[in-house]
Amino acid sequence: MSIHVGIIGGAGYTAGELLRLLLFHPDVELKFVHSQSQAGKPLHSTHQDLLGETDLLFTDALDFDGIDVLFLCVGHGAAATFLEAHPVPDSVKIIDLSQDFRLKREGNNYVYGLPELNREAIRTAQHVANPGCFATCIQLALLPLAAAGQLHDDVHINAVTGSTGAGQAPSATTHFSWRSNNVSVYKAFNHQHLGEIGQSLHQLQPDFAHKLHFIPVRGNFTRGILATAYTPFAGSLDEAKALYQDYYAPHPFVYLSDSNPALKQVVGTNKGIVYLEKHDDQLLIISMIDNLLKGASGQAVQNMNLMFGREEKAGLTLKALAF
Repeated sequence: MSIHVGIIGGAGYTAGELLRLLLFHPDVELKFVHSQSQAGKPLHSTHQDLLGETDLLFTDALDFDGIDVLFLCVGHGAAATFLEAHPVPDSVKIIDLSQDFRLKREGNNYVYGLPELNREAIRTAQHVANPGCFATCIQLALLPLAAAGQLHDDVHINAVTGSTGAGQAPSATTHFSWRSNNVSVYKAFNHQHLGEIGQSLHQLQPDFAHKLHFIPVRGNFTRGILATAYTPFAGSLDEAKALYQDYYAPHPFVYLSDSNPALKQVVGTNKGIVYLEKHDDQLLIISMIDNLLKGASGQAVQNMNLMFGREEKAGLTLKALAF
């Protein structure tokens, strides 16, 4: 039986990736793609690579009764506002790709949707908050250490992201003539994803009380995130590798590499690749994902598969690259 899907905010980058995945998912029937600005236009008028793939039109109508799950691909703050104005039936599951419900607070019944952290809770969840892209990449680097109680000091993190991480609307720091052949730092030490990263580390290692020193970098490429993190680790490199291998053994999208990886290995996929080195007392962890897939829409489909009892990798095994 097909999973009937609706999408809110269908014109952006994350929605475009989500559409590419869902249109070819073996168990999905796409019922509507909502966009007030594009209503009545074909999907391929915005997502041009979908020409010939679907005849669906954007709509400004909402048919919650005809769907099983609703994906919210709207901007930060807009998801909560939308749900206040448009109550969704209790029978409809929700996967929110904004940051509105990622942090635990009173009245928030959303499960944090990082399968490598909360897979079993996601399986039974009615509402899931999809993690942020930086947050996903950095957590994949650190979760095994936290699970083993091995975060005993501050963690230093540097991560570079592609321009699609800033969304589809051009801005002073995302348009081509500024971004091309250029690199810059932004939101040093106070990026919004630090809250959810810290929340997850505390979930696995409740006594973790050290700082995360995070320097985000705008890269001169379109998609992907490469993060480097380092922190003291008393064990050997082989012990660290065994710890990571054991942690990620049940998780089908995360791979521990024996050689220093390159970002192109993950672009267009739902993979996370992790690589370890030991330098004196410091453990260096390199982690990389595609920000639009494992960092957003691919992970959202992964969560949908878990919520509806489908095989976790369903619809996510092919390389899907539009940029």
